[in-house]
Amino acid sequence: MKFLALSLLSLPVLVFASPVNIAERTLGQTGSYTVSGLGARKQQLLNCGATTLDLAIAMLETDRMSTDYTYGDGKSSDSANFGVFKQNWGMLRQSTARYKGKSAADYNTGAEMNSNLCLDISLRHESQNYFGEGTWFAGHRNGASGLSNPNTQDIQNYKDAVYWIRNQIEYYNGGADKTSDVRFWVNVVAI
Repeated sequence: MKFLALSLLSLPVLVFASPVNIAERTLGQTGSYTVSGLGARKQQLLNCGATTLDLAIAMLETDRMSTDYTYGDGKSSDSANFGVFKQNWGMLRQSTARYKGKSAADYNTGAEMNSNLCLDISLRHESQNYFGEGTWFAGHRNGASGLSNPNTQDIQNYKDAVYWIRNQIEYYNGGADKTSDVRFWVNVVAI
């Protein structure tokens, strides 16, 4: 076994630029850069119970992991998005006790997530527990059509991007980037 390990170490190493192939899928361009104050923001999320998966989703959605995007993400009704994860109202009202019984017309209620980070994180966890991780990603990415057709290439590309960011946060730089100012990104087509 030692011989095999030593022989593998002596092989030349090839380095490929993005896109990176993942099991017959292509991950878009990837990278990282520093955002002043992002480490403090990550710590705020962690203090509210965020996981590295949560950090990755928020990091993919906005540069500063914030809610300073257009109200509802420019959408209304069940398509309106709120919080650092840009969670859609349709899924929230299906999957969380707080919003059960609300209608699509009540979407403005979700705006409270924009100013209550701990609520936002708690509702994301509740929603994912309700749907399961794979279905949660499908609905998060494509709303009702994602929930009914969760296995599209676009949904898989989005999941791969989030998982790549999560892995960078957890494993690159010994995990120090959980609270550093480094933002990891993947070029994912906006929808």
